[in-house]
Amino acid sequence: MLIAVLAFLPFLLDGNQQKVIATDDYAQLGNSINKILQDERLDGATTAVSIRKATTGEIVYDHFGETRLHPASNMKLLTAAAALETLGEDYRFSTEVLTDGQVKGGVLQGNVYLKGKGDPTLLKQDFDVFAENLASKGIKKINGKLIGDDTWYDNIRLSSDINWTDESYYYAAQVSALTASPNADYDAGSVIVEAHANGSIGESATIKVLPETDVVNIVNRSKTVASGGTKTITIEREHGTNNIVIEGTVPVGGTVTREWIAVWEPSYYALDLFKKSLMEKGITFGGQSQVTLGKTPKQAELITSKNSMTLKELTIPFMKLSNNSHAEVLAKEMGKVIYGEGSWEKGLQVIEENSAKLGLNMETILIRDASGMSHINLIPSNEVTNLLVSVQKEPWYQTFLASLPIAGVGERFVGGTLRNRMKTGATVGNVKAKTGTLTAVSALAGYATTKDGELLVFSVIINNDLAAVTPIEDQIATAIANYTK
Repeated sequence: MLIAVLAFLPFLLDGNQQKVIATDDYAQLGNSINKILQDERLDGATTAVSIRKATTGEIVYDHFGETRLHPASNMKLLTAAAALETLGEDYRFSTEVLTDGQVKGGVLQGNVYLKGKGDPTLLKQDFDVFAENLASKGIKKINGKLIGDDTWYDNIRLSSDINWTDESYYYAAQVSALTASPNADYDAGSVIVEAHANGSIGESATIKVLPETDVVNIVNRSKTVASGGTKTITIEREHGTNNIVIEGTVPVGGTVTREWIAVWEPSYYALDLFKKSLMEKGITFGGQSQVTLGKTPKQAELITSKNSMTLKELTIPFMKLSNNSHAEVLAKEMGKVIYGEGSWEKGLQVIEENSAKLGLNMETILIRDASGMSHINLIPSNEVTNLLVSVQKEPWYQTFLASLPIAGVGERFVGGTLRNRMKTGATVGNVKAKTGTLTAVSALAGYATTKDGELLVFSVIINNDLAAVTPIEDQIATAIANYTK
């Protein structure tokens, strides 16, 4: 039976007469959380908290739990569940290299096609392997075009509601069926740009781009200043171009400045890496060769291919590090697999349909993207906990659970975005939850076991905050972990 915990905190009733409720067995937990919600950092913000029994789904604490709020990256919980259900844990992306020509005397007379099918994990070393495979077939020269085929998905590169100020950075990278990543975090469609202080005062900083690519153009306006000087250096890509502008000062002996910068039109980025790999393996191009985009003809023959890691493996960098590109690629892939169209429209339809299948009330949820970058996504915290209860019965649940960041565990691909939070006490290794952060939005949702050994699911969503509110989320998770009836 639910009872109002108004005696604990009567002033939590506002003009809308929103009730803070908890079951009688969890009244003391409700009292603890009510006190946490008195924090002045929440003044003027809207905070929703929902807690359920993991075994039955019964709500044991509800504060604005039916209020629709922006979830930030908690949206990825819905995306991951849909991907595991519709694609399957063993699903792999593929990339193919094909040709419409013939090899004669070491010369390939015809075009080479690099056909992407969404793999966000392609690294420079993968293009090296492709090049090795071509060389092993006796190809020393290509008399034809090098063509990138990204038609597996549509040509819309950015999801709805991405701010133009975010487009320069990896977390808002463009989505293409043909793309590449700079390292094993797999931030698809981005490069790492480093600015190193030069030894001489007055000279520009030394800039490195990883991996090396001719697709980006470095505009270096930086300046080295004396040791102990102020570091003001910034690295940003100009909108609509691949001009990466470095400005400001860097002191002698100062630390390296490093940014992950999103590439404009990542299909050309992948193509450029492949061409470099081919040339490094001694494969040259005829004088009329071009690097361009196009569609692979049906009669083209496969030369070599690569399958990605499984989706089960991909959920680790995806969820642990809250990778936006992975979420949006998975949306388009779901649309392609289920409806034959690699678009956000069809991908989000799959997420909505799967969420409804899991028992969520879709009449109270608005989904605009798969990653949570949109400030228009809306979901009540009660529906987030509803999802977390429902997925437990699915055969892929252990993969879903293992993908969540774990509080206080320092290893990057275990603790993830919670590795530096809740580092002491009952929460360490216990709280497994997805974080979420946008401007004026913060969220945390997942699982925690009480001191009595009971598993509870929880969701905290805070909107319109103007202060650092993650400590408040951590206090709520800690209250759950420390709770005894």
